[in-house]
Amino acid sequence: MHVGVLGWVLTLAGILALFVFDFYMHVRRPHEPTLRESGMWYAIFVGLAVLFGVIVMWQWGTDHGGEYFAGYITELALSMDNLFVFIIIMSTFAVPRIYQQKVLLIGIVMALVMRGIFIAVGAAAINAYSWVFYLFGIFLIYTAVKLTKEHGHEEEIETERETKIIGAVKRLLPTTEEYDGDRLVTKIDGKRVVTPLLLTLVAIGFTDLLFALDSIPAIYGLTKEPYIVFTANAFALMGLRQLYFLIGGLLERLVYLSYGLSLILAFIGVKLILHALHENSLPFINGGEGIAVPEIPTVVSLGVIVVVLVVTAAASLWRTRTSSSTTA
Repeated sequence: MHVGVLGWVLTLAGILALFVFDFYMHVRRPHEPTLRESGMWYAIFVGLAVLFGVIVMWQWGTDHGGEYFAGYITELALSMDNLFVFIIIMSTFAVPRIYQQKVLLIGIVMALVMRGIFIAVGAAAINAYSWVFYLFGIFLIYTAVKLTKEHGHEEEIETERETKIIGAVKRLLPTTEEYDGDRLVTKIDGKRVVTPLLLTLVAIGFTDLLFALDSIPAIYGLTKEPYIVFTANAFALMGLRQLYFLIGGLLERLVYLSYGLSLILAFIGVKLILHALHENSLPFINGGEGIAVPEIPTVVSLGVIVVVLVVTAAASLWRTRTSSSTTA
C-alpha cells in the first residue's frame, strides 16, 4: 500500500478541517448538547468513517479495506474505556456540563497528536526490527490480564492516579478551586492561576497517553500500514465527544466491557506473536529462521472482534436488566 506525501497532506488537512468545524460549530459556544444533536452528529461522523473505509477498499483493495474496518472497530471499542474514565474525571472535578464539550474536544485532539507520535515510532521500530511484534504481543496479553484483574475497581484506580497527577501539578503551579467560565487560566489578586478545567485536561491528557500504549500495539496487530493505523484512530476518536453525551449513562450498564476488551487484546496479542514467529529473525528462536505457524487472516480478526463486542454488550445488558428486576 503506497500513500504519497500528497495523500498524507490531504488526509491530515481533511481531519484538521473536521476538528476545526466541530469546534466552531459546537464547542465555541458553551452549551450542553441534546441527545438529538449528539445522535445526529455522531451518525454523521460514523458515516464519514464508513465512507473513508469504502474509499480505502476501492483505492487499495479489499484486504486493506478490511484492515481499516477491523482497526476502526477495535479503536472504537477501546475508546469506550476512554469514555468511562472521562466520566470519572469529569465527576471528580465537577466540571459543569456546558464546559465539558471543550474539555473533551481538546482532550481528543491531544490524544490524536500523541497517538500520531506513537504510530510514527511504532512504524519505524517495525521497519527496523521485526522482533518488535513479540514485544507488542506480550504487552497486549499482559494488558488483557491486567484489565481483567482491575475489573470492578476502575474508579478507585483512576481516582488514585488522578490524585498523584494533580498533586504533582499543584506543587508546580498555583491553582484555584473555582471555575472562571471555560477559561483554563485566570487571574486572582493580579496573579495568574490554573483553573480546575486545566487540571481536568491534564488528567485526561495523561489518561490518553496510557490508552495510546494499549491501542497502538493493538491496531498494529491488525495492519502494518501506518496510514490505516492513523486514519482508523482519527475516525474512532472523531465522534467520541458526541458519544460521551449520547451514551454516558449506558456505559454503566456495560458491566462486562472490560472482559470483552481483554479478550480482544489477548486475541490480537496472540495474532502478533504468531506473526512474529512466522517472520522470526531472533537467533535464539529456531536458529533465526521463521517458523511455519498459521497466521490469522484479517477477515477472521474482524469477525472475532465483532462477535466479542456483540456478545459482551448483550451479556452486559442482560445482566443489568436481570439485576434491576431482582432489585425491584
